[in-house]
Amino acid sequence: MELRFRQIHLDFHTSEDIPDIGAKFDAEEYASTLDKARVNSISTFARCHHGWLYYDSKAFPERVHPQLANKNLLNEQIEACHKRGIRVPIYITVQWDHYSSQRHPEWCVVNPEGKLAGTPPYEAGFYRALCVNTPFRDFLKEQTREVLETLPTDGIFYDIVMTQDCSCWHCKQDMLAQGYDPYRKEDRIRFAKEMLDGFKKDMTEFVRGCGSDCAIFYNAGHIGPGSRESLDAYTHLELESLPSGHWGYIHFPLSVRFARNLGLDFMGMTGKFHTSWADFHSYKNQPALEYECFNMLACNAKCGIGDQLPPDGKIDQATYDLIGSVYRQVEEKEPWCRGAKAVTDIAVLTTEEWMGERMPPATAGAVLMLLEGGHQFEIVDSRSDFSPYKVLVLPDRVPVNDALRAKIEKFLSGGGKLLVTGESGLNPEQTAFNLDLGVTLHPNPTRDLDGNLVRGKVMPRGEYTDFVLPRGDLAKGLPEVEHVMYAKGVEVSLAGGEVLANAISSYFNRDWRHFCSHQHTPSSGEVAHPAIVRKGNAIYFSHPVFSLYRSLTPLWAKRLVLNALDLLLPEPLLRHDGPSTLQTTVNEQKGESRWVVHLLHYIPQRRGEAIDVIEDVIPLFDTALSLKTPKKPKSIRLVPQNREIPFEEKDGRILFTVPKIEGHAMVEVTY
Repeated sequence: MELRFRQIHLDFHTSEDIPDIGAKFDAEEYASTLDKARVNSISTFARCHHGWLYYDSKAFPERVHPQLANKNLLNEQIEACHKRGIRVPIYITVQWDHYSSQRHPEWCVVNPEGKLAGTPPYEAGFYRALCVNTPFRDFLKEQTREVLETLPTDGIFYDIVMTQDCSCWHCKQDMLAQGYDPYRKEDRIRFAKEMLDGFKKDMTEFVRGCGSDCAIFYNAGHIGPGSRESLDAYTHLELESLPSGHWGYIHFPLSVRFARNLGLDFMGMTGKFHTSWADFHSYKNQPALEYECFNMLACNAKCGIGDQLPPDGKIDQATYDLIGSVYRQVEEKEPWCRGAKAVTDIAVLTTEEWMGERMPPATAGAVLMLLEGGHQFEIVDSRSDFSPYKVLVLPDRVPVNDALRAKIEKFLSGGGKLLVTGESGLNPEQTAFNLDLGVTLHPNPTRDLDGNLVRGKVMPRGEYTDFVLPRGDLAKGLPEVEHVMYAKGVEVSLAGGEVLANAISSYFNRDWRHFCSHQHTPSSGEVAHPAIVRKGNAIYFSHPVFSLYRSLTPLWAKRLVLNALDLLLPEPLLRHDGPSTLQTTVNEQKGESRWVVHLLHYIPQRRGEAIDVIEDVIPLFDTALSLKTPKKPKSIRLVPQNREIPFEEKDGRILFTVPKIEGHAMVEVTY
């Protein structure tokens, strides 16, 4: 299915202790406000996290919000929107439902200690997780059936559908029946993942069995490699990522570059809130909302903005003045975004597949470096096709079994290049390299006083640290002196590779017996082992440079990586002379025979202790770009302004200058 470009995700998690719910709702005002703000799709609420219904339910009258002044609130929202051509998916919560968790504790997730998971009884919150492997699933189906049979349903947004470590009676019995050992956490998690995948497929089959062909999405706040097994239960993807909430500004660039290759249409989802969900009477800075939406367009996503309707049901005009100021711009840009596909050079093999983290430091660090370096890239997993890419990056902690090794070797034999860092490339047991990178492991690597390996670990005062001495091409932009790496690299010996840079040891490791000053001991000047090695089409860094960049952001680590990429990829798709804060994407619209280059210049700042903000738009002038295009363009122009840009062809690249980038610029390259 094809999504619309301008979506609102409208929450309504509303306490029963607030009176006159929906009393000021005016259907005409509601729909006209959305229309004026150029919204063309809005998800609205059937059942909220408090567990209340917002329609006149015949099947579950006890669950209708007890303070609901207008029993037809949901019906009137849908009817008013449909009259104006606005699509209305329906929101149904799944694992967070306060009403159900209080009245049906037997439906709740039980943690390994035998307690109900989530919010304790005497704390505020509705975060007691419900287990969908209990009779709760039957209730969920019946409520879904009622929605489908009594309301026009464009789609269903099932929220909070996440893998839970559950030891309830139903899960334990099923684990035992399927040969799992409930005592082992690994078995519980594996069962929980398979059970949840089955739940999603079961629910989609149920919806289809009710005769509905509506859109269906299951939200877990992230899309990653673990989404693959149940992908056929979805009609599309929605990437919840509120940067000013706990997601941060790196999550969306990471997740979208994986999700956009899964074969489904997709949208981003940020929020109008200053912080995160339910930040009532707050308003995101307009430049921040612009950046978040325009970045969705640049990454080929449709746009989604989260809001929460006030309890009285009166739509907040200031919110939709803000949203309209952005969505009117989105509407103008849509012709250059519709059906676009990313054009990329590089694939980053995400460590999420093995580490299980949603934003693993190594992958996030790689995303940061490549964004700041102007590179065009995707995030992939071991099941992805590597052949479309010129360079494959294995950041810091990618174990390589025999199947993955064979796949990488095939990629290399086809002319692909490889950048490997830290412990990536080792076999799953971490006893030897399972790729030929021109190095072997030292037999006796450094350990701490308790006997634990220290390689790749950033410690509070740099207790185990070594240094890199860059030379030649790798030293471009750096002085040829030792640079601290804040961790010990993987200790390797040369085995047929070419040393591009050496690791230099400190005088000694910092511990109670000997230490120097406040942090790591200085360089001894003695070579410890190779730090950066090239063999054939592969370059290996012994240090976890991407995790280091994510945690401490040493410029020299980024320069070393970008210089290594220059060796592997001398003709990248795009180059520019702008600052590292300029983000670029290259997209292709095949039907229009054109590329569209997106240029974004917004700078998130950590002004408060816990939130990044964007307040000012700082323009860039006369930014020079060059593109490695498949053939000479017919024209280059700024769009939607329709302003021609002169260009020249030199050394197989197209050179042009963008006179001004004020927040977001799009450059159309027509063939």
